Amino acid sequence: MAEQAANTTPRSGAQGGRQQQRGGRRDDRRNQAPEAPKEFEENVIAIDRVARVVKGGRRFRFQALVVVGNRKNKVGVGLAKGADVQAAVAKATDVAKKHLITIPVVNTTIPHDVEVKVSGAHVLLKPAAPGTGIIAGGVVRSVVSVTGVSNLISKSLGSTNKVNIAYATIKALGELVPKDQWLNAPKKKAAKPAAEAKESR
Repeated sequence: MAEQAANTTPRSGAQGGRQQQRGGRRDDRRNQAPEAPKEFEENVIAIDRVARVVKGGRRFRFQALVVVGNRKNKVGVGLAKGADVQAAVAKATDVAKKHLITIPVVNTTIPHDVEVKVSGAHVLLKPAAPGTGIIAGGVVRSVVSVTGVSNLISKSLGSTNKVNIAYATIKALGELVPKDQWLNAPKKKAAKPAAEAKESR
């Protein structure tokens, strides 16, 4: 009987230890602080497998094309390679954040038409009335969706290379000029000095 009691005590202790460990895990999960919201939204446009021929054969890697934006007026595109998909996406995101551009947004659309050609890709962007939405497809929609623009008409011509189309879209957004900087923009009337105002009275 004594041997049986001795044999049973370690089991109960082990079970108690397991229960304590499980309880600790649950407490750790409950005590975890909520993650802070991200400033930029990331959107993976394309992931391709690329190969490099070396002496022993082919070395396969992954190439990621990522666009980041804060849905206000900043957007950027990054292209990078990595040993696996996760590493490629992380590198491309860092590249995109280093090359952010600021675009002017007027009443949820762009201020004027713009047309850009990069290599074989040809992109045309036009402003649209409220309620139109984003009329774009593929890569152009992916880039515009992370900006503050919600009404836009676009057309992609020429090459279907996603990288060239993404860079053409970014270049087009970067060439937008705010309305107050147009050549034919109405000039603001300068305020009269206080002395002149008194004399006129």
